[in-house]
Amino acid sequence: MTEDSADGSNRLGAPVGRPAGAVAVLDPGSRALERSGDLAVARRHVEAAAPGDASHEAARKRILAFLASHPDALHRSCAEGHLTGSAMVVDPQSRRFLLLLHAKIGRWLQPGGHADGDAALPAVALKEATEETGIDGLRVAAPAVDLDVHEFVAPNEPRHLHLDVRYLVLAPLDAQPVRNHESHDLRWVSLDEADDYDLDPGTVRLARAALTALGDLRI
Repeated sequence: MTEDSADGSNRLGAPVGRPAGAVAVLDPGSRALERSGDLAVARRHVEAAAPGDASHEAARKRILAFLASHPDALHRSCAEGHLTGSAMVVDPQSRRFLLLLHAKIGRWLQPGGHADGDAALPAVALKEATEETGIDGLRVAAPAVDLDVHEFVAPNEPRHLHLDVRYLVLAPLDAQPVRNHESHDLRWVSLDEADDYDLDPGTVRLARAALTALGDLRI
């Protein structure tokens, strides 16, 4: 049995008493943000993710199958691939989302990074978003709004899979992002402007899912 926390969610971040897949903003003390090295916790985060289109659901099946055969999937040492957590940072007032120009691969992407042993994937997404945007006071909503599996290709690195569990993250009012060494630029973008940034289909799908979830939130 899962335990409920003060923010009205269980330890996976699923809001209690609301339909499966409905998101809720997590309080900083939420059990869903507590570090865990248990791969089963990560698996449950994947299972709890909101329903999505065919590509999203195919990614769910692929991630779960990978986890079943790779007990070290939380770690970068799993050379074939590993779990990552991503954040679509959204300004609730303007409904614009934050993209970064990734320094290694030269493409516009959402913030995100490796689990590095932490199965609390909402916390991974929140940590990476905070580090890569420089914005204090970000809030993560759970469960995940999107799932994706893609091959990571970067200079001087072996190709491998990123099993990406993706969350809506809310920016505070008038947030001013500050990039770090992992990006060349940061920009707030509307969905109508997405075509100008040559985004891959998965990033567009994530943006749409995040904005849909934002509309469903009780904030």
